[in-house]
Amino acid sequence: MRRSKKWRVGLASALIWGSGQLWNKQYVKALFFFLCQVGLVLALPSLRHGLWGLFTLGETEMIINGSSVTQGDNSIILLILGILWALVTILFIGVYIGNIRDAINDRGILERGEPLKNVGEWIHDFREKSFPYAMLTPAVILIALFVVVPITFGFLIAFTNYSAPNYLPPRSLLDWVGFRNFTDMFKLPLWNDTFWGVLLWTLIWALGSTATCYFGGLGMAILVNHRRVRGKKFWRTVFILPWAIPGMISLLIFRNMFNGQFGPINTFLRNAGIIAQNIPWLSDATLAKIVIFVVNFWLGFPYFMTMMSGVMTSISPELLEAARIDGATPRQEFRHITLPIVLFSTAPLLIMSFAMNFNNFNVIYFLTNGNPINPEYKFAGSTDILITWIYKLTNDNRQFQMAAVMSILVFVVIATISTWNFLRTKSFKEEDMMG
Repeated sequence: MRRSKKWRVGLASALIWGSGQLWNKQYVKALFFFLCQVGLVLALPSLRHGLWGLFTLGETEMIINGSSVTQGDNSIILLILGILWALVTILFIGVYIGNIRDAINDRGILERGEPLKNVGEWIHDFREKSFPYAMLTPAVILIALFVVVPITFGFLIAFTNYSAPNYLPPRSLLDWVGFRNFTDMFKLPLWNDTFWGVLLWTLIWALGSTATCYFGGLGMAILVNHRRVRGKKFWRTVFILPWAIPGMISLLIFRNMFNGQFGPINTFLRNAGIIAQNIPWLSDATLAKIVIFVVNFWLGFPYFMTMMSGVMTSISPELLEAARIDGATPRQEFRHITLPIVLFSTAPLLIMSFAMNFNNFNVIYFLTNGNPINPEYKFAGSTDILITWIYKLTNDNRQFQMAAVMSILVFVVIATISTWNFLRTKSFKEEDMMG
């Protein structure tokens, strides 16, 4: 029995890329893998420097001596380049493993007495099987550059000391600090109190705003689609206008309307003799939160009303007529037919709305800017949610490392809650919605 040479071609390709393919007399493949190894050798100095920068974040600080400035290492640039070169390294490792496996697999085919594919057959198979992947490759590259790299960068910043005033590149170098930022978030009283306070309000806000808009939209859809209502198209058009107007414009208008000193709401109430003093709509924490819910309801319910109206109009009239013939009351008809169908169709939208409201930056920032100020919080106001707190940490206070920690925690919370809820929906389980 002839002894297998698969290990030999595998070892050959492990040492010199493409040599195993050359042994198998696959010259085009051999040339391709050999050129990949040549590219690795040429890129090795830059790759080593990139990985060095990723691990060290630089070693030479900027020196300022009067008007003379000696440039040093920029930790941020080194971190970004390090991430890019790490991705390139993963790519080369994938090609290296593929080179060895390809040589071994093809050697096994030869030892079984089967012919290998020639260049024409290989190109034909590529067109038939791999062409879609080749067309998707540019999109994958763009995703890697503009999605994977920024996400990885933000994740790694959480493990550095990137913050004002002492650690701001290029003036200063950054250092890896491990999990110190995470422990500070939960052990230092001011950070810990702020985190839990803002998180609690964020959860209340996300749940409350989602529930009010969802069930408010459901209520309006029921009223608009009631059999006794005439001019349904007119009412649908009227109620969808708040959603059609750009949200930022509406929020800025509401911000002026609820101005505690000069707002038209307080002016009207004073002139009507309803109040004697101005109501601090946005400067009192409790009132500000109530205003946020009211304004968000006004902006959000038309979306759900439209979705649910579409579902209701698609319900088979024969199904409703059969229920009436069987003696179902309008309440029973709604409870056992309309409501289950609407909930089944819109449950994924409900989960998506929760995730969106959890990070609803616009409503909070443009309406209250997170105010009023809370002296017990660090860099956060009484109406700040996690995403607006992150914005203040980065844009206003340059506490980038803590903002990165918060971003990771937000991702964990949203991913956990959204996944758990979505897996429990009948839409995901593909259960019979009438069962």
